Amino acid sequence: MKERIIEILKEFGIPESAITEQTHFSRDLGMDSLDTVDLVMQLEKEFGIRIPDEDYEKLTTMQSLLTYLHADQSIA
Repeated sequence: MKERIIEILKEFGIPESAITEQTHFSRDLGMDSLDTVDLVMQLEKEFGIRIPDEDYEKLTTMQSLLTYLHADQSIA
């Protein structure tokens, strides 16, 4: 799963070397709210899930994203 997320982030022009579990999407990678929406849309498509709008604010770091996705039992 982590590798799939890294591939999506690389599509934003983010080098893999900049991505760790502690990486903060806005502070460390400079992603803004539109980037976050785009990221969530790509994650939904990649994993075949629906992430409610109110959950976006929980997805601030790579670790929080992984934790969120692991909690969704529908993701393979």
